[in-house]
Amino acid sequence: MNNKIEEMKMINSEKKKHQSNINFKFMLFFFKIRDKLKAPMIKIEKTNIKPGDTVLDYGCGPGDFTVAAAEVVGSSGKVYAVDINLLAIKRVKKSALKKGLNNIETILTDCNIGLGDNSIDVVICFDTIHHVNDQESLLREFHRVLKPNSNLSLDDYHMEEDEIISKITEQGIFELADKKEKLYLFTKR
Repeated sequence: MNNKIEEMKMINSEKKKHQSNINFKFMLFFFKIRDKLKAPMIKIEKTNIKPGDTVLDYGCGPGDFTVAAAEVVGSSGKVYAVDINLLAIKRVKKSALKKGLNNIETILTDCNIGLGDNSIDVVICFDTIHHVNDQESLLREFHRVLKPNSNLSLDDYHMEEDEIISKITEQGIFELADKKEKLYLFTKR
């Protein structure tokens, strides 16, 4: 009986992985269309990322914004591409190799980023936070890795403006610094 239960758990786990891979491939198709309409660099320019910065792209997906950020920070900067999906991490590595970018490092995780305190100049989190179950823990993790007075650049098309602002500022660790269209810049307190 126990073997049957374990077998069913493995089958269900594989189905979830497979579904996740299908969703990721669908997302890739959608993002190709999005990027033709509005290049990722346009959004990256609104984040105030500068040459030499260390950037964290949380929920990097296929890495379109990771690559654009890596081009801005240049060889003296670094971009950490973080995602829960192994296919995303593989895609980012492939894109970095294709573009000859040596300043991208990938991290496979669902929350704990594993970077040092006060080590990041800018966190970008685009259309991801609505997926996160424990948003408060994630925001504390962003706060921990961000340098003093540095920025969290966030958008999420699945949340209303007042919901985004209240969610990010409610712990008192971030304050709204600027809004550029649907991109919100929060400063670490």
